[in-house]
Amino acid sequence: MISVVATFEMWVTMALIVAAVVAYASEKLSIEVTSVSIIAFLLVFFHIFPVTTLHSGSVLDAGKILSGFANPALIAVVALLVIGQGLVRTGALDHFVRRLVILRRRYPNGTIILTLSCVMVLSAVLNNTPVVVIFIPIMTALSDRLGGSVSGLMMPLSFAAILGGMTTLIGSSTNLLVSSTVMNLGHMPIGFFDFTIPGIVLAIVGIAYAIFVLPKLLPDRASPARELMGDIDTQYLTQIAVGSGSPLIGRTANADILAFSSDITIRLVQRGEHAFVPPLDEVTLRAGDEVVVSATREALTHLLENAPEILHGTSSAPGDQILGEVVVAPASRMIGRNLTQLGFHYQTHCIVLGIQRRSRMIRARMDEIRLDAGDVLLVLGQATDVMDLRANRDVLLLERSTHELIDRSRSTRATIIFLTVIALAASGLIPIVVVAVAGAAAMVTTGCLNIHQASRAIDRQVIYLVGAALALGTALEATGGAQFLAHLLVSALGNAGPAVVLSAFFLLVAAFTNVLSNNATAVLFTPIALNVAAELGITDPSIFIYALIFAANCSFATPMSYQTNLLVMAPGHYKFSDFLRAGLPLIALLWLTFSLFAPWYYGLI
Repeated sequence: MISVVATFEMWVTMALIVAAVVAYASEKLSIEVTSVSIIAFLLVFFHIFPVTTLHSGSVLDAGKILSGFANPALIAVVALLVIGQGLVRTGALDHFVRRLVILRRRYPNGTIILTLSCVMVLSAVLNNTPVVVIFIPIMTALSDRLGGSVSGLMMPLSFAAILGGMTTLIGSSTNLLVSSTVMNLGHMPIGFFDFTIPGIVLAIVGIAYAIFVLPKLLPDRASPARELMGDIDTQYLTQIAVGSGSPLIGRTANADILAFSSDITIRLVQRGEHAFVPPLDEVTLRAGDEVVVSATREALTHLLENAPEILHGTSSAPGDQILGEVVVAPASRMIGRNLTQLGFHYQTHCIVLGIQRRSRMIRARMDEIRLDAGDVLLVLGQATDVMDLRANRDVLLLERSTHELIDRSRSTRATIIFLTVIALAASGLIPIVVVAVAGAAAMVTTGCLNIHQASRAIDRQVIYLVGAALALGTALEATGGAQFLAHLLVSALGNAGPAVVLSAFFLLVAAFTNVLSNNATAVLFTPIALNVAAELGITDPSIFIYALIFAANCSFATPMSYQTNLLVMAPGHYKFSDFLRAGLPLIALLWLTFSLFAPWYYGLI
């Protein structure tokens, strides 16, 4: 084997990788600042100390260091985030989510197992990135509607997709890349199911960990918006006008309204001069009734998105309407006056859906309540009108509380776009980056998303993390650092038995794939795997190739190690340290499983 001489540039690159991992884990600086600092250091350092890459013989310049930002995988991830947002914004997945919600209420553990198993099976035959995009909104909706923490579901989702990708040749781009490299080196190509049996063993062990152990290691972390909004169960007093065409006419007040949501409680039914208070078992609603209810914000949102005609003055809920919360300011002119006297809708073009007074729940018509300082109003309006409330001196807009309503009129076209993207990507006729970008553009041009909604779907942490990780991988490969470490291990274990060398090789690759990208690790270690097998006198090097595939897919310990980890990082509200805490035990478990099963299965012992 070719030896690699350690150089000053190599040691500096390795030290920078260690410093980067420490910086990401400590979170003293934001991910964006850390990533930009890494890239800036590499640019300056290799400008002062130029290096010629080992393989191509070209100089490692700024273009190569920054090429990660134009990486097709990164562009595909960004485009798929936009496509996933289009599915969420149009409610295209709600029917499937409702089925899962019903099932999970009866069999909570069974539904989690079923969902993650579906993810794993799909990832065996489809690229696992779009599979995760499919299930991110499903997991989010399940968590929201059942009152659980989304942080306990997103990382298991990503890990299940990665585990499924280990079982077939097309399950992961890493697998295909290794197969292609093996063929280029003059060896037989890998078959579709050649490593399926050991892959299934690892996947079963891993999915059991993801279902039963992983949720206990993950934090119960609320989103920043929910933390600012406080208790999501806080009740708003709201008023429903029963118009001449209302679907509530003829229904029993005490039961039928509650069927829309368990978080809606009737406080009063006003009929002319007469008021009915609970119990309301004998009260049948008529046109002209005013129904005063207390409801959570989530319940009102669900009502607006699914039955907007029930709420007075909201016969439709177009996609650019948003909900927001405003607080009555201490010196507001609104204090002591009710909504009718204020003409709030006339002045602001926003509808007040509910009033929240934390001290007590008022049993009165909403338009009769005299406002007080600190009252919270839940308002509905066009996005521009709600945001204009920032300049209103009488109220304080809680901007992080704003929520765009789902526009279900475009759910069919969003579904068609998404299925087309998945079908073309799975067929292999068109590269995934091409269909992903085309699908994202279609989501915008067909009105499923506007440009602002699409831009908000892109997480800048994903971009910076990938760019920095690929820059580090490029520098490590160019300076010979990766090969130096790999050859060091082979030299140290050269006299050990094949099973020991195989186990150590798996562990080394698994460590590298969580620092570099999985694809870079796969390309780097493929010739090393073949050389190790040759030195040990193993005529068929397939077992070391399969070890490389499984280990390169063990991208569990860092968010930048795999695309699906990056996809779930923002919706799961994870920190860098969460992946270390949850991923390292899984890597160790899979390493032990492979070290015990593979030598027996392939006859090395």
